[in-house]
Amino acid sequence: MQNTKERGAAGVIPSQMLKGTLEGCILAVLSCAPTYGYEITEQLAQYGFGPIAEGTIYPLLLRLEKNGLAQAEYRASEVGPKRKYYALTDKGRAELQNFLASYRELTAAVDRLLTDTGGIAP
Repeated sequence: MQNTKERGAAGVIPSQMLKGTLEGCILAVLSCAPTYGYEITEQLAQYGFGPIAEGTIYPLLLRLEKNGLAQAEYRASEVGPKRKYYALTDKGRAELQNFLASYRELTAAVDRLLTDTGGIAP
């Protein structure tokens, strides 16, 4: 039996669809304020992304840091050990703008296709 998550059941975004957009979405979250990994997953969940594994978020954050799109610093936490906060760099802001332009092109193309082929479009 196929996993419900992989089928794209109502309210669950399939992981393969997320892979291409999650990095840009993390950049968007970071554009609002510096934050740490767990808080990013919580914010994404509030927007309807559903549960995203730490094993997905943290490698993306490390890659963003390595590529100069985000910078990290440890800050004291009121409830435990220090947390690693990530903030967007100028290069990260430029990359977010590139992501937004590409994402809008993609969604417009998909909408046109679905409209022309009789699929459901907004």
